[in-house]
Amino acid sequence: MALAPYRTVAAPAEDEFTEKKSRFIGYIAPVTTEQEAAAFIESVRTRHREARHNCYAYRLRQNNLARFSDDGEPSGTAGRPILEVLQREELTDVCVVVTRYFGGILLGAGGLVRAYSKSAADAVTKAGMVSYLPGTILDIPMDYSRYGTLEGFIRANAEVRNVAFAQNVVVTAAVEDTNLLKFMKEVTERSDGRCTPVTIGTGYMKKEEI
Repeated sequence: MALAPYRTVAAPAEDEFTEKKSRFIGYIAPVTTEQEAAAFIESVRTRHREARHNCYAYRLRQNNLARFSDDGEPSGTAGRPILEVLQREELTDVCVVVTRYFGGILLGAGGLVRAYSKSAADAVTKAGMVSYLPGTILDIPMDYSRYGTLEGFIRANAEVRNVAFAQNVVVTAAVEDTNLLKFMKEVTERSDGRCTPVTIGTGYMKKEEI
């Protein structure tokens, strides 16, 4: 099965704000399984045992799964708004938990939806986003005299995974599929036909978003 591109968060993060004396703390982390999501949710609950609510949502590539919980808030005012932020940003393999310390002032359904949405969105912004793009992994063998000529081009246009120095040099690199044919052709041309990349597998290339 061909690899499909996907988008997730770059790293765990947290952010918080106060709305009408209620304290909202948003936590976010990349996860790849339900077990990892459950462990992350439980870690936040353990950290905030005194909080009134620890609401969450997560999306996984595994089985195209999505789950959410209002954790005692009125139905539809917490978990689903968090999930909708993840859907809007097209994020997967990610979990968000929003902890609320009730401040004594009711926010109403609309106020809760806005607060939980904001907390999730702020956590996403704090974490940063990263795309994983389908790529082809190549071994690029060359003699030492060609390495000096090709190294800069390869590093500028591919993700170098390894460089082995022995009788000759073999650069292992991942190339985005949309650029593969052009990349292979240019390597061959830059080496005057003496260097032919060999496909050894497939994998994802990580692309940080600014």
